[in-house]
Amino acid sequence: MGTLRIPDVVPSPTEDCESLMKSFKVKWLYVGLGTNEKSVISVLGHRNASQRKKIRETYHQLYNKSLVDDIYSELSGDFRKAVILWTYEPSERDAWLANESLKSRKKTITQLQVIVEIACASSADHLVAVRQAYCGLHNCSLEEDITANVPMPLQKILIGLVRSYRYDKELVDPNTANEEAAILREAIRTKQLENDNFLLILSTRNVHQLRATFECYKKNYGFSIDQDIKSCGKGLLESILKVVIWCIDSPEKHFAEVVRASIVGFGTDEDSLTRAIVTRAEVDMMKVRGEYIIANKTSLDSAINDDTSGDYREFLMTLLGAKV
Repeated sequence: MGTLRIPDVVPSPTEDCESLMKSFKVKWLYVGLGTNEKSVISVLGHRNASQRKKIRETYHQLYNKSLVDDIYSELSGDFRKAVILWTYEPSERDAWLANESLKSRKKTITQLQVIVEIACASSADHLVAVRQAYCGLHNCSLEEDITANVPMPLQKILIGLVRSYRYDKELVDPNTANEEAAILREAIRTKQLENDNFLLILSTRNVHQLRATFECYKKNYGFSIDQDIKSCGKGLLESILKVVIWCIDSPEKHFAEVVRASIVGFGTDEDSLTRAIVTRAEVDMMKVRGEYIIANKTSLDSAINDDTSGDYREFLMTLLGAKV
């Protein structure tokens, strides 16, 4: 369940576009006053994906301009990036996030887990839409950029995941779960995490089947599969596979950890924090909140409120359903 709050009576797309244009014109008409950021938050922060799409289309029809381009020119900093990501079509948003992570000079778990999230924490249809959007936006396929930018064996894992089209019905075979738990166990015991059968199971089975397999694994061998993977080492391969397990088994647990990691210690990783809130606000942010409290003994809302500031904080808190 998401946290986005939509008013009972939603203005028409034309009215919303007029409100946005008016908020931008404050800057144009009165030098020094700047954009009315609160008006931007009030409109876009309370509209779902289909409503935002109509606003983008109507804005272009009315003014022959791109709403995203105007947001880019009128806003700034982390607030601007968060609003732009929110305004995009979800598949385009993930295509941009994927490209940004792959083109980053660093290839740590912080960057590469973005690809896993897109492949394993969303629907099969959404993944197909992201791959299509990626081709249109970047003139190559997602798989091509993974091949060009990610070394083996991580490349093999990520390509297997993004090429997957998982069956989305709740279909579970207990015998298969038990048999495949044994295959996973043997690969982990022998530290062959790039084993073809190991990766085939993780990249092709439907999430309900895999969750049953993970349950069998813990029942049969005494530890959860992610715990046993950690025992194989502390490298990037083990970290990526742990994210794969979490995004399949409990995506809300993964995104609660993304939020925690983004704000712990000195400084804030605003890119990771923004991604977690923007991509899950309409999906499962209520569950993410619950997992955050369980793991950290404090509320996610309080943590974000304490660690951010200004319009950026107000926008994130709006997506979390807070009355700001």
